[in-house]
Amino acid sequence: MAKAGGSSRNRIELAHFLRTRRSRLSPADIGLSVSSGKRRTPGLRREEVAVVAGIGTSWYAWLEQGRDINVSENVARAIGRALQLDRSEVRYLYQLLGISPGQDARAGVEGLGLDTGRVVDEWLPNPALVVDDLWNLIDSNASARAVFGIEEGDRNLLVSFFTSERVWSRYPDPDRVAREAVAQFRAAAAARYNDPGFSRLVASLCARSERFAALWRSHEVLDSRKKRKEIDHPDVGRLSFDVHTWRVDGADGIRLFLHLPCRASDTRAKLETLLRQQEPVVREAQPTAS
Repeated sequence: MAKAGGSSRNRIELAHFLRTRRSRLSPADIGLSVSSGKRRTPGLRREEVAVVAGIGTSWYAWLEQGRDINVSENVARAIGRALQLDRSEVRYLYQLLGISPGQDARAGVEGLGLDTGRVVDEWLPNPALVVDDLWNLIDSNASARAVFGIEEGDRNLLVSFFTSERVWSRYPDPDRVAREAVAQFRAAAAARYNDPGFSRLVASLCARSERFAALWRSHEVLDSRKKRKEIDHPDVGRLSFDVHTWRVDGADGIRLFLHLPCRASDTRAKLETLLRQQEPVVREAQPTAS
């Protein structure tokens, strides 16, 4: 049995997450008949979730109130089914509850030790990034810096995206990207809720970006798996990538983002053009032989 999150911060986040997931469903969504009369609030009632999950109404209410109660993996799974959580959300629920489910095939990838700096440079001319679970930038190659507008002072990709028009404007659909980014950040950072660095980052972003604050309150979670990414670069125009994500170090939440040009695009040629434009700058910065 696991305590509900194992910490006061986790219990607060768990309570809010369960309420937001409950509010997005209707009785019809879970096969319940709807009685006549207007509901005071949208979404399912607590007792309806409890019925579908096969647990006590009072017990589930305590969970949503953030009380420190024991939760087994079976009960967590039942709640996930009742709230129709997807795989990312179930994993996030388990993290909040402090439950460690059985290992799967991805565990082998997470245990690899890699020289990330070498990996990202070998990936040229395609962009590659390495970040931790707070989206602090650990490594990037020249292509990534050129494509995404990463500058010398950029230390956190989430901060750059939400606070820099230079970065925000490169995405054709920045609102969709913002929603996905915050949902991915929420999922990746669940293990850091009691980390002062996490609290400072979230507080700073909420204060500096109304967009981030609104998305953070929505409590969505999402895995950062393979997806399509498009960039409108000011010099070469539209770039299209398939993005592959690898977990380098499971304990520290290190992730490697590898970008492959879409097959039916001219992205590869444009990347080579961008890198050629950078070559004179790189040569000028190198010391001359004596």
